[in-house]
Order: sequence, then C-alpha cells, then structure tokens
Amino acid sequence: MEIVSGSCRFGLWYVHVWWNDTAVQRLRFSTTGLAGEVPPLIRKYCAGQPVDCSTLDSFALHEESMYSRIYRAVRDVTYGTTATYGEIAEKVGTSPRVVGQAMARNPTPLVIPCHRIVAAHGIGGFSPSVEIKEALLAMEKKGVHKLLLGQN
Repeated sequence: MEIVSGSCRFGLWYVHVWWNDTAVQRLRFSTTGLAGEVPPLIRKYCAGQPVDCSTLDSFALHEESMYSRIYRAVRDVTYGTTATYGEIAEKVGTSPRVVGQAMARNPTPLVIPCHRIVAAHGIGGFSPSVEIKEALLAMEKKGVHKLLLGQN
C-alpha cells in the first residue's frame, strides 16, 4: 500500500503524518505545513475533540524489541491520564532511562502517546518542544472534563 502524507494544525504547530490504510508510519511536529490528508482521528484529536489516537496502528508496534514492548505499554495509558517513566519501566522490565530513550525515538507520537509519560518529579521532555507536551496534556484534561459533564 502506498504511504500518503499530510498535516493538520495543533495550536501554533503542524502535525505531519505519513500513513496508509492500515497504519501510521511516522508522525512529527513542525512549524510549517505539509499538503495532503491526515487520518480523521488525528484531525479530530488535534481539533480538541476527546478521541484517543492510540486506537490507530503504528509500524513501531510490530517488532519484538524492548522499544516495541515499551510502546505497547505506553498505549495502555489512557486519554487524559499519565504514567511515569518508572511505572512503564517496571511493567516491561527495564530502566526509566531506557523508557525515556524510547520516548525520544518514538516514530509515531499521539498514536503511541508518549506525551502521557512524565518524570517522577516533573513533566519530562518532549521533542521538539516541551510546550507541545504541556498543551497536549492540558487539552486531554479539558476533554476528560467535557466527557464527565456529558459535553461532546
């Protein structure tokens, strides 16, 4: 299947997505746009609708490596919640540092929601900007609040 690409806005950033009918190959944040379509679920998510992009498939999940095990554990962290690097490390039998390295190399953020993984005593990092992580977490918190109030 052919890989297509496109972007949508998330605040001041663009979310670039390379994908086909079955999975997302790559996702990254940029200050410039990219012509083309984006999976509808990602477009809704970036527009602030309370949807969970981790239901999409990612090519990064299909290996049998430590990073793939970490990515699968991260997908279990639900919309509007967080887990620490240490909690994920404990689940998969590695160190928090390895979890941090996997998050930094995550080829499909949002699909593998690495923004939900935080440091034990702070927010932790996010590439290309920690402000994106803060905005994603704030948006999800607001979305959970809307769901609890029955507003969608």
